[in-house]
Amino acid sequence: APESLMQALEDLDYLAALDNDGNLSEFGIIMSEFPLDPQLSKSILASCEFECVDEMLTIAAMVTAPNCFSHAPPGTEEIALTCWRKFSHPAGDHFTLINVFNAFKEASGNSTNQCNNEKWCRDYFLSCSALRMAETIRAELVEIMKRIELPISEPDFGSQENILSIKKSLVSGYFMHIARDVDGSGNYLMLTHRQVAQLHPFSSYYNTRRIPEWVLFHEFSISEDNSIRVVSEISPDLFVELAPQYYFTNLPPSESKDILQEVIDHLSPVSTTKEEQK
Repeated sequence: APESLMQALEDLDYLAALDNDGNLSEFGIIMSEFPLDPQLSKSILASCEFECVDEMLTIAAMVTAPNCFSHAPPGTEEIALTCWRKFSHPAGDHFTLINVFNAFKEASGNSTNQCNNEKWCRDYFLSCSALRMAETIRAELVEIMKRIELPISEPDFGSQENILSIKKSLVSGYFMHIARDVDGSGNYLMLTHRQVAQLHPFSSYYNTRRIPEWVLFHEFSISEDNSIRVVSEISPDLFVELAPQYYFTNLPPSESKDILQEVIDHLSPVSTTKEEQK
């Protein structure tokens, strides 16, 4: 549909993938080397700047592969939740996926028997085939990084600096996927669509008392009760720092936009005053 095509071009423009003539920019050409959604490609390239490539490649592989969490058989839901909590990371689902992948790799490294790997996955209510697919995808992404001579930073997962760097990389690509809890009960209003969504049951924030106000999500699904999937907490400051200004100005009016504008005014009161004088 023409509307979809125009929206796609607009998204590419926001991601700096197009030049002023509507052709692929140099940045866009590099992004196109990855067989991924443009937003994910942008996040990987941003991770080169923020030195968290190793972790970002794992996230990219995990969100591209099928869902790694298996549906628990009736009567075992609580057991499954207890197992999944062992991988849960306070920073959000993207970080939880890194924990799952690293634990799978460790289990695979400790055992050469394929059946033992499958048993480990069954014990933790995880999909062995999905995790193997993630391994394959990640290996392919590493090969692409080497082929186009992009740096791959050393693993540093767990440090506060690394967590912030991963969040910056994610926001660099997914600033169009930001939502805010508008009533303190998990009803998230997406900045772009102005549509309300709830957390997906597989989210590490689901069934917890802690509901972050501002989140970045990987995808939105209407078919699954208007849910946002793979969700991590971010701060308004990060959004203001990394989202293009002309994207922000095109956002529809909302309370969330007003809050972000206050953050901008607070961070740069001098430049705002000059702008008002103009």
